[in-house]
Amino acid sequence: MNSLLTPLEFEKSIYQIEDKIEELKNLSADSGINLDDQIKILTEQATEYKKQLYSHLSPSQKLLIARHPKRPSFLDYVSLITTDWTEFHGDRAGTDDKAIIGGIAQIEGKSVMLIGTQKGKTTKENIEYNFGMPQPEGYRKALRLFYHADRFNLPIITMIDTPGAYPGIKAEQTGQGIAIAVNLREMAKLEVPIISIILGEGCSGGALGIAVSNRVYMLEHSYYTVISPEGCASILWRSADMASTAADAMKITAEDLLKLGVIDGIIKEPLGGAHYDWDLIASELKNTVIETLNEMSNMSGEHLKKDRYDKFRRMGVFVE
Repeated sequence: MNSLLTPLEFEKSIYQIEDKIEELKNLSADSGINLDDQIKILTEQATEYKKQLYSHLSPSQKLLIARHPKRPSFLDYVSLITTDWTEFHGDRAGTDDKAIIGGIAQIEGKSVMLIGTQKGKTTKENIEYNFGMPQPEGYRKALRLFYHADRFNLPIITMIDTPGAYPGIKAEQTGQGIAIAVNLREMAKLEVPIISIILGEGCSGGALGIAVSNRVYMLEHSYYTVISPEGCASILWRSADMASTAADAMKITAEDLLKLGVIDGIIKEPLGGAHYDWDLIASELKNTVIETLNEMSNMSGEHLKKDRYDKFRRMGVFVE
């Protein structure tokens, strides 16, 4: 385990085993006693235990991983998978919402438009990025960049990690609902490939406002839902303390949403979560993007629009 990471409650037993392994290694080094066999056995047991633990996580446990403050953010992925990044600012109406960031970059020599919700890793950063909760000007900035990408035939890649659009009075006064609604409508009309990836939290219209896409992928331990489990619990049980029960019932995990046809694929995370190996998860994400862009490279603008339309029309259709 990375000693710089604080264990989640359900991970503490793993840390105890790995602390014991470190103790044996230090004892062996200090005393000269060969403890390689004991260390090897404990290491194998720890690895097997981790595999079992992380392959049988409950939705509420995945929720904790999705919200881990050390998970790589949108800008981290930009630096890890792209070159020649140029950020575009502002909605051309006098404001620049830092909760949504966008710009042009290259991935393996191909120019793309990247747009994502940005969270911070410290309190200061979270205040700067409004905890990843966009305001109307953020969605208007994203819309401007969608139009720019469509005009210059640039594939669009959006990365989402948000607890939802900002619910404050100012956001309502300046048109939060209409800003998101316009994005939904206009994204459906774009004639370039659109790929969306849920990095951690994908909550409510705040997520969907930049996710009307041809292909939607989720990181293995992310979640995607119409309302947060806490919000759901507050409505149904009048208590956010029931969030774990709500999470179990809401089908918010990548596995559930893939079965329901809401998403198109799952990007495998390193053992324990994306925050344990940034390079590995960035490589997996980059490979997924490249493969998907190649898949859609020969689709015409009309074909891309129809593909997007058909994708969303299929959702919620069941045969009894």
